[in-house]
Amino acid sequence: MSIDIFGFRALWSPYYFAALVLITVGYFWLVTKKRGQFSGSASLTGKQITYFLLAMILLYVVKGSPLDLLSHIMFSAHMFQMALLYLVIPPLFIIAIPDWLWRSFINSRGVRGFFNFFTRPLFALLLFNVLFSLYHIPLVFDFIKTGMWIHAGYTVLLFATAILMWFPLVNKLAEHESLSGVKKVAYIFGSGILMTPACALIIFANAPLYDTFTNAESWASAMALCVPASALSNLTLSGPEMFNGLPLLEDQQLGGVLMKVIQEIVLGYVLGVIFFAWFNKENGGQNDIDPIPAEFQTVK
Repeated sequence: MSIDIFGFRALWSPYYFAALVLITVGYFWLVTKKRGQFSGSASLTGKQITYFLLAMILLYVVKGSPLDLLSHIMFSAHMFQMALLYLVIPPLFIIAIPDWLWRSFINSRGVRGFFNFFTRPLFALLLFNVLFSLYHIPLVFDFIKTGMWIHAGYTVLLFATAILMWFPLVNKLAEHESLSGVKKVAYIFGSGILMTPACALIIFANAPLYDTFTNAESWASAMALCVPASALSNLTLSGPEMFNGLPLLEDQQLGGVLMKVIQEIVLGYVLGVIFFAWFNKENGGQNDIDPIPAEFQTVK
């Protein structure tokens, strides 16, 4: 059966799209028309514009396109969604926001102490991974997936802690370069290790773990988070198997594998960039064959 039966609003989230458009317009208004109000401001680079637009497009794909609906039907789609939301989009946002805007935000009243505390590398790394692992405990997962405000709140919390986790690794503010080249490598390996238990639980389980993907009543409650009640009331649904061609256990295992593979690809890329930046520094020059992206060139 096709997911088209849930309607345009459930598939394409027009209100969410409108909100992202407003955020995008607000961002460009702030960094162009209003940048004169910020100390040390400069024009946006082409890379910053590209990264910001890419991050916003991915945000819509992840939470506004049919992928969001599929994430309530297929566990593999859910994990793919999480991988993009927490491993790909946050570093894009951090790089896209100009240094002068970051500096103004961090140094604003009531933010500096909080930000400095929560971006301490070890704490930021542990905080995100503990919250991520906690989320995938079956009882916690099913509870969060069936409550609209709880689900929205936890999603925002995870995204915020993902920003905090990525910030020590990719930010370009000299005063916030808390990791040296070697420490950045250790940080990357630590991130990979800390996410492994949650993925292993999902991959090596002998049976489906989550009621919201196996129990018809729990699944219907989860679907209510992204499908208008008026659309659901007109449908007769027995469960996610109506739309998912994969057996439940295989779908769950695929989800765990996708999360881990995407994490390894992202971390592997960042590790390569950091290694070549360190190599160039040690050799006193730039690599003419494989230039390093500017956002990762600062290595202590």
